[in-house]
Amino acid sequence: MDLQLVGKRVLVTGASKGIGLAIVRAFLAEGASVTAVSRRSTPELEKTGAAFVAADLSEADGPRRMVETVLAADPRLDVLVNNVGGGSLPEGSLGDTLDGGDEIWQDVFTLNFSSPVRVTRAALPALAEAQGAIVNISSDTARRLGAPGSTPLPYAAAKAALNRFSRGLAERMASQGVRVNTVSPSVTRTNAIAGKDGYMSQVAQAIGVEHAALMQNLPTDLGMLTGSLIEPDEIARAVLLLASPTMPSAIGEDWAVDAGSVKVA
Repeated sequence: MDLQLVGKRVLVTGASKGIGLAIVRAFLAEGASVTAVSRRSTPELEKTGAAFVAADLSEADGPRRMVETVLAADPRLDVLVNNVGGGSLPEGSLGDTLDGGDEIWQDVFTLNFSSPVRVTRAALPALAEAQGAIVNISSDTARRLGAPGSTPLPYAAAKAALNRFSRGLAERMASQGVRVNTVSPSVTRTNAIAGKDGYMSQVAQAIGVEHAALMQNLPTDLGMLTGSLIEPDEIARAVLLLASPTMPSAIGEDWAVDAGSVKVA
């Protein structure tokens, strides 16, 4: 199937590993030209051959400066993938009813909501010129009630805000030919989540269970009908479809890739 992505210029944030790296590889495999953005590169990202721009998108002016650098190399921009997000919770925050104080909430919202908004604002003129596409990576945590300890409130709230922003922007930009959509994964097999130093390791320590046991039972506990974690390549394939010009009627959508874990009527 030809997704008509050959020669398209794509910008992917949070691209050095995990879902972001899978997205970079997927676009390159389709013949797109990709610029990958993260605070620092990785050997895996370097191996892809994608152009790389180092940027800290949690800084207030970081997104604007990054987009200016990308467009200085080539003013075309057909696809923006806002994958930057995540973050770590300081020790003890999981024992707090609100999962942390003001500083934690501010840091999580900056990375998961403010940064994508700022990148989008800076990139919109170029995307409008190209009549391109924006795909924001959200999370099933924005919609699920969540198992105890599995859904940090700051992260879930920030992703819910990102979903609302994405839908509102889709309504406003459709007349200019820019399609805006969201992909919401459930727990994905990345080192940031499943690794020994990842988020679920923090959860295991906080609730007093073995990390291996928690990971083994997690898909079932979350109601994932496949009984297994999601692979990053699955998320990347959803992003490709939403970014493709062959899907002109996909506007304002939130595509769940959650193995049926979020139960809806």
